[in-house]
This record gives sequence, structure tokens and C-alpha cells, in this order.
Amino acid sequence: MKLKKQVTVCGAAIFCVAVFSLYLMLDRVQHDPTRHQSGGNFPRSQISVLQNRIEQLEQLLEENHEIISHIKDSVLELTAHAEGQPALPQHALNGSWVLPPENRPSFLSVSPQDCQFALGGKGQSPDLQMLAVYSLLPFDNQDGGVWKQGFDITYEPNEWDTEPLQVFVVPHSHNDPGWIKTFDKYYYDQTQHILNSMVLKMQEDPRRRFIWSEISFFSKWWDNISAQKRAAVRRLVGNGQLEMVTGGWVMADEANSHYFAMIDQLIEGHQWLEKNIGVTPRSGWAVDPFGYSSTMPYLLKRSNLTAMLIQRVHYAIKKHFAATQNLEFMWRQTWDTSTDILCHMMPFYSYDVPHTCGPDPKICCQFDFKRLPGGRINCPWKVPPRAITDANVAERAQLLLDQYRKKSKLYRSKVLLVPLGDDFRYDKPQEWDAQFLNYQRIFDFLNSRPDLHVQAQFGTLSDYFDALYKKVGIVPGMRPPGFPVLTGDFFSYADREDHYWTGYFTSRPFYKSLDRVLEAHLRGAEILYSLALAHARRAGADGRYPLSDYALLTNARRNLGLFQHHDAIAGTAKEAVAVDYGVRCVLLQSLTNLKRVIINAAHYLVLGDKDTYRHDPAAPFLGMDETRSSQDSLPERTVVKLGTSPRFLVVFNPLEQERLSVVPVLVDSPHVRVLSEEGQPLPSQLSAVWNSATDAVPNVYQVWGAPHPQPICASLPSCTLPGHSGSREMFLAEGSDRLKLMVLYSGEEDEKLRVSSEFLVYGTRTSKDKSGAYLFLPDGEAKPYAPKDPPVVRVMEGPLFSEVSSYYQHVQTVVRLYNVPGVEGLSLDVSCLVDIRDHINKELALRFSTDIESDDTFFTDLNGFQIQPRRYQRKLPLQANFYPMPAMAYIQDMQSRLTLLTAQALGVSSLHSGQLEVILDRRLMQDDNRGLGQGLKDNKRTCNRFRLLLERRSTANKVQDERPISFPSLLSHITSVHQNAEALVMPVALEKPALPALRSFVPLATTLPCDFHILNLRTLQDDSLPSAEAALILHRKGFDCSLEAKNLGFNCTTSQGKVGPGLFQGLELGSLQPTSLTLMYPLGTASNSTNIHLDPMEIATFRIRLG
Repeated sequence: MKLKKQVTVCGAAIFCVAVFSLYLMLDRVQHDPTRHQSGGNFPRSQISVLQNRIEQLEQLLEENHEIISHIKDSVLELTAHAEGQPALPQHALNGSWVLPPENRPSFLSVSPQDCQFALGGKGQSPDLQMLAVYSLLPFDNQDGGVWKQGFDITYEPNEWDTEPLQVFVVPHSHNDPGWIKTFDKYYYDQTQHILNSMVLKMQEDPRRRFIWSEISFFSKWWDNISAQKRAAVRRLVGNGQLEMVTGGWVMADEANSHYFAMIDQLIEGHQWLEKNIGVTPRSGWAVDPFGYSSTMPYLLKRSNLTAMLIQRVHYAIKKHFAATQNLEFMWRQTWDTSTDILCHMMPFYSYDVPHTCGPDPKICCQFDFKRLPGGRINCPWKVPPRAITDANVAERAQLLLDQYRKKSKLYRSKVLLVPLGDDFRYDKPQEWDAQFLNYQRIFDFLNSRPDLHVQAQFGTLSDYFDALYKKVGIVPGMRPPGFPVLTGDFFSYADREDHYWTGYFTSRPFYKSLDRVLEAHLRGAEILYSLALAHARRAGADGRYPLSDYALLTNARRNLGLFQHHDAIAGTAKEAVAVDYGVRCVLLQSLTNLKRVIINAAHYLVLGDKDTYRHDPAAPFLGMDETRSSQDSLPERTVVKLGTSPRFLVVFNPLEQERLSVVPVLVDSPHVRVLSEEGQPLPSQLSAVWNSATDAVPNVYQVWGAPHPQPICASLPSCTLPGHSGSREMFLAEGSDRLKLMVLYSGEEDEKLRVSSEFLVYGTRTSKDKSGAYLFLPDGEAKPYAPKDPPVVRVMEGPLFSEVSSYYQHVQTVVRLYNVPGVEGLSLDVSCLVDIRDHINKELALRFSTDIESDDTFFTDLNGFQIQPRRYQRKLPLQANFYPMPAMAYIQDMQSRLTLLTAQALGVSSLHSGQLEVILDRRLMQDDNRGLGQGLKDNKRTCNRFRLLLERRSTANKVQDERPISFPSLLSHITSVHQNAEALVMPVALEKPALPALRSFVPLATTLPCDFHILNLRTLQDDSLPSAEAALILHRKGFDCSLEAKNLGFNCTTSQGKVGPGLFQGLELGSLQPTSLTLMYPLGTASNSTNIHLDPMEIATFRIRLG
């Protein structure tokens, strides 16, 4: 009734406008200045003028008649709309398609206070800023003598007379969860023996110490040992002999991993430790990732760790920091001083024994007692170790002490850390005896000689940091006096010469893409499962809900965690190991299982009558959106069979804000309409499905609908026969050799940017050192990609989107522009289907060139969490200027910013002003001598997905731009999450009339602020069952307001970091307890309200109870 009144009022208003326009036309005739009054007598000339005026009036009346006719049509259309017949897209006179306006306003309101954050960081400038360090260093690689990449170290013998040197030797074994062997093969061949021997050998002498990092291995071993052995482990941990360091599921890669997965594997490890051993990690240990992101120190700090250690840093930076005694520093985030964490950087080439006791590997190798004569490995420097006896202990101890003293000169304190281990060390009891007995003899001698002023012992990592804090007299976690503050990251890594580890930013892109698909499914499954379980418990239906799905969730968490390992997502494992990861993550395990969890949860949540819920694994209520025939195949979408009854679809929006997305569904008929849940037609577009450039798949069609799901909502559009909504297609058999020119608009008609794109090919060197899985060693600048034949180009135009598809020999590109309001329509969708399996030692790159005057500066993200400014360093080789791009990269000048958003981690650079260049795939025939023993020859057909976003900068200034900090715009953030968390479409298996009553499920009482992201809603474990508690993890994003964003169509605002009470509707909030990031420590007091406040960039975890 209310709507009819609105239509009547609107129609009356339009009629009034028409009458008023007619009045104005008459008035215009009456007051014509050329019309003269002459007492009623009209000369012949004036009669002709009057005749012209009458003709003009008739013409105006005719035009007005047309206006009235249009108004009549509009009123009829509006009435039809009110009665449930919405206007479909219209083809305008200029050839473009126009969507009807949204029936409710979309707006974006950003509070001015929320714009202050990006303008300036808090506190003082750091002592060490990595961009400035790079500008300062010559990178000249001079020969340093015995410490080849360093310098000669000298000391005075009496330097320790007043303050003795305190040495902590830390035994460790680095266990890769997959590299040369699979995870299981490593476990059975080596890891289980290491841990079994550890329990026995550590109990032989209470002075012995050991550290362990990878919980994925430890948990597998724990499941296979006796209760007595478990009790022994708890005793060793309790008395400080065994320390669990970092405590993550793996030692994560820090270049390609997304922050969701980094946090998730950290939570999985920490929760396992708390439940099984009752321990909370205190110190971080990362000896093997190939470069370090500043995201990890933030995550460790927020998990309540107080210190951390890193190793693989560019040798020139190590040398510089060693020369200035800056190898230990407080690592700070660029935006806030409360993020400081103490970081220890190891100074030498490697974490093996020859490179950890001091600067001379020839001497240090003599104290790796696994290499005693007669063993399987020896010292490359040709001087073997000697067993320690009473006869030689004095000489051997003095030789080792000299190395300890030299190493200690590189640090500010008189406490020294000396790691003792390597990959898969201590796997035999003999090695435990050889290392621990010989070192204990040396320690006993050193400690018995007061004149040597040294105290040496075995220690854990936290023993070292505790002693350091005690020596300087401060509480753990605080800044030691005189220690520098550092901001920035440690990419890109080189271990020697010009051997930059920048190839692994792209290696095996198929699996990098798969990782993100699995991650998005895990997040969606976690959230839906937690909500479904809470609603089922509230309704007393948890007995009928499949609690067994929790085991599938746990398995998926652990498989995603395993894949964050620095040889997994990095693409640097053996081919068979990569297949093993693929099978775990896709076929046998996680992706299929997560779809099942989502289907089960969505089924329960969309039922109108929950009492009708029955879980039948053999006949799921919903179908899967897509399937994969093998672990290395691309997904195939499910074809929905249409009949006389409508087919219902459940569309799951996993985001916390409303979205208007164009969603594709495959159907078996071209005669299809898409209806909303209420039965109203939705805008839609039909297109063919193509087998190749010229062959369409018979009897399969792609219908694209534009539903408007609410936040974290499962909504119910349907497909039905008959009806027809078509699109216009053009087919071009020939085209130019590359499709180069695009024009991007930033929302203003006059604001355009010319962007050309081209494919390029890098070769590799002809010398002995060539590119491989780790290294990028090109043979010079890239050369234009030259396919055998010109591409076939297909252009398609329609009401919801238009696209250009280009088929080259090795890559198929689709550039799509959506014609919908909101986020989707404001950027270009670019996908590249790459297949370079016939290449030899080639890398395929995609370069975008613009007239943006970016000079030598560009910006890349770290883990999808923060932005790091970069500078092209001309003093470094080309390969040194590539960086990881897990989520986005951009270039800018004073007027514009162009952002490339990616759905998978790849390597990126800007080699010239106005350019962005991304490596799409690499095929390399040889090993690069870093231990893998293989090239990269197992390439797959891989689809890389991007979005190109142009924004106008309204308030840019040079001072702001020169700061070593930058933030994406709000639009860029939201575009990125849209790209990485696509709406999932699940067909309802049943048809009417057997179909039960369904209704959309909307869990949030209100849309969250635009800058808030629900990172996860993760049900916690209680024994082996799901707990009544869940972890709610929120992230408030920092954003730059200087980028203009008009009419963006966000149905959300910002709120100065506040989330009000009553976040979830239909559920009671039993309690909300702020905790540390991984839930190990409570912070503040619990409440039963979601009154939450977060500062920009902060990630916060809450232990919540819903019911």
C-alpha cells in the first residue's frame, strides 16, 4: 500500500513538471521581444513572423506531447516495478547498457577522524629504516677474509675481565614439513627418531637443552607415543630443558603467505601446545624462510611473544649491521610504537654449525661432532673435528673461545647465542652423544678457568633472551638501553654474489593460486559452521547437526597450515612433494571437505523450519559449485539442469558488508530467467561457454545474475524456464599480435589514463649459475613475447558486463568490465590462463605501462596486511628489484594511483617509471644449487586473476609521499576482499514440490563499518569435540583518504573504530573475552556486549560464547 502511494505521488510530481514546462513554452511565445503590438494592425512582414512563431509553438507542443508520452511510459514502468516487475537493463542510444537505479541509496561516509591515521605515524622516527639502509649501502661484495662476506674481527684479551662472556649453545634440528621428501616420509625416516632420541638423551643430563619449532611434526609424533613418554616430555618442558619456539604449525614462508593463513597456522600450533603440553611459546625462531616480512613480528608481538630470531637476510645488510652492532634491534611497525619486539639477526652465511660459532667456518666445522672421521659427512675445509679428551681440551677450548669472542664483538651485550644444529640433525643416538658429551667437556674446562672470563652452557632460545634482559636490567619485552629501533622488511634476499632469491615469489603459481582458494573456503566454512552450530544448539538441534564436520575443519586448518611452510607455498619442493601437497589440499582432503562443511551449514541455516533438518551425507541438500578432477586440474563448474520447475540456488556472501556481485551459473538451456527470493526478475546476462577460441560447448550456457546478498548471508535466487535474456557477441578471427591499449577512468569523465599491456619473456643466463626454483638469474631485460600466430580476439557486450578475450599460443587473456553499481564496476577484471609447458628456460611476464610519473618508487603489500614502499635500485641487478606481491602493488604520482590487485601471490616490480610488471609463470630446466636438485618442469595450466584499479589523488603532497609508509584506499581494500572471497553459488538438489520452505539467512544485526574485516569466526576445540566457544578475529584496516571515491556504492560507513552492541542477530552473546592473538592470554575483562574499539591496522581476537 505504501509503495502504491509513493508511485501516485511520483506520478503526480512528473505530471506537474510537464504542465509547468508547457506553461514556460507559452510564456516564451508571449514575451517574444520580436513581437510588436501596433493597435491590432499587422504589417505583412510581421504576419510572416507570427506564422513562424505559430509553427514553432506547434513544434514545441509536439515535443511536449512526446514528453508526456515518455512520462506516461515511466509511470507505467514505475507501477510495474512496484508490482514486482523491475526494469531490466536498457540498451541506450549511445550503444552502452544502462542498469536501472538501485531502489535504495548507496553511500559512503568516511568520518574525518578516520582520515587522520594515514597522515602521520605515532612517535619518533626509527634509528634504522630499511629503505634508507638500501640507499646507503654500496653492495660492493668485498672479500672479507675467513668471513668471506664480512670483515676481519679483532679484540683485546682483557675486554671481558670486568664482565665475563656468557655463552648459550642452543641445540636445534630444523625439520622441513616437506622438501626433498614428503611430510610423511621425513617423519618416518627421520623426525620420529629425532624426537624419540630427544626424550631419552635429555633425561641423561639435566644440563642438556633442545628447542623445537614445527608443531605439525610434533603433533604427529605425540599421537604415536605412550602416556609415559608424554609425561616425560611435559617434565622436560616444565624444567626448561625443552623449549617450543614460535609454536606455529610450520615455520611459515613470509613472502607468499597471506596473513589469514599465517595467523591460522599460529593459532593451530598454539592451541595444540596449550591443550596437550600446557605451554605458551615465548620466543620466535625463523632460521630458514627466504627473507622476512614485518608482518611476522607484529603477529608474534600480538601473540605475547617477547623476542624473535631471523637468519636469511641479504649478506650486505648483515655485514652493515654487524659493523655497527645493530644485529639486535627492536622491530617496529611503521604506524605504532606499541608493536616493538626484540629481534636477533644471526650474522653469518647459514644456520649450520660451520657458520654459527664464529666468523671462520673452517674452525667452526671442527666443532660439529657429527662430522667426526668415519661418519657420513665431513668438513669441506679438509680439517676434521677431533673428539675432546683431557689431552686436547685446553687447546680445543681456546680455539673455540676465540670464535665465541669474535662473534660477540658484533653484538652490544656480553651475552652470546650460538645455535648448534642443521636440517634433520640429531636423528641418531650417536649424534646426541657426540655433540652433547664433547661440548660438555669443553664447557666444563672453560667454566673451571676463571682467568678466561667466560661462562658457557647449553641453553634454549629463551634462556639466551632472559639472560640478555637480566644483563641489561630490564623486563622481558622492553627495549634494552641503546638498542636501535628498526622499521621495514628484509626482502629481497641474496645469500651470495648477485644470487637473489626472487624466483620463488612466482614458482609454481598453480599451487599459489590453489592456496588462496583453500584459504577462502576455510574462512567461509569456519564462519558458517560456527553460526550453524550456535543456532542448532540454541534450538536444541545439535544432536541432529553433523558435529563430525569439526574434524573436517581441523584437518583443513592443518593442511592449509602445512602449505604455509617455506618450501610449500614457495614452490621450492621436489615434484613428488608438490603433488603430495596438492592431494592433501585438494583431492583427498581439504577443499572437497570444506565444500561439504559449507553445504551442511548453509542447508541448516536457510531452512525455514529447522525441525525439518536431516543430515544425509549420501544425498546432500545442496550441490557443489565446482569440482576438480585431479589435484593439478582447473575447476569445472557444475551445470544446473533446468526443467519446468524453478531451480533454487543458495548464494553465500562470505563478507561482512553487502555486495552487488555478478555471479556466473552454468545451465543447460539458453531460455532462462533469474529471479530473486521474492520471485522478482534479477538483471542477468547469457553467454556461451567456450572450449577454445572458436568452439563453443554444446548445450551449456553461462547465465550471469546480479544478486545483492547481505553480509555473511546465504540468499536464495532461482533459475527458471522459460524466458530469454541474451547478449550481443562479436567474433573476430584475426587480431593484432598483442592487445595493447586500455583506457581507465577514475570516475570523472575527463580523468582518463592510457594503459598499455604486453607479454614479455625472460631467459636465463648461459653461465653455470642459472635460474631455478629459488633464484631469478635472467639473461638481461625481457624480450617481447612473440607467438607463432596472431591472437584470435573475441568481443562480447552485454547488460551486466562486456569483455574482450584474446587467445595467444601460451596465454589466454580475458579483460572484463562490469556494468553494475558499487565496487565490482569500478575496476577492470583481468585474467590470464597460462600454459608454458613447451618453453625451455623461460619466464612469462605481464607488463602494464602508463604515463603515471612514478619515477623509481612503487609499492607492494606484505602478506595482504600492510604496504611497503619500494625503490628501484639502479646499483643492484634487475632481479634484485623484484618483490613478493601476495595481494596488491601500485604506482602513483601527484594526480593518480594505479593498483594491480591479485588473487594469488606472484613476483612484481616496476623497472621504469609508470610501469608495473608481474611474473606469471616460470619453466626452468635445471637446479639452482640450493639443495633441491631439480628445476621447475612440472608446470600446469594456471589461471592468474587480477583487477586493475585507477584512482584520482585529491590531496597528495610530496612530504607525505616521501615517508616510508603508505596505505591502500578503502575502495582498494574492499576490491581486494571481493576478489579473494568470491560469492559461492550452490544449487539446491531438490525441485518443487518436495522442496521445504527456505529463507535467506542474515546473521549480522548490522553491516560492519567499511574498514572492519571479520578475519575469522573459528569454533574452538573441547577435547575432540567442538567447544561452545569461538574465536572472533577482527581486523581494522588502515586506509588513505586522499584517493577520491565518488558514488562508490558502499552500504557502510566508518565509525572511528567502534563496533556497537548486538553484532549477531538471533543469538545471545554469553560472553566476550579479549585475548592475545592466538587466545593464549586473556586481556582485560569479559563482558556480554560487543562494544569493541580497535585502532587502525590492529588485529584483535575475542573468545566468545554464542547461544
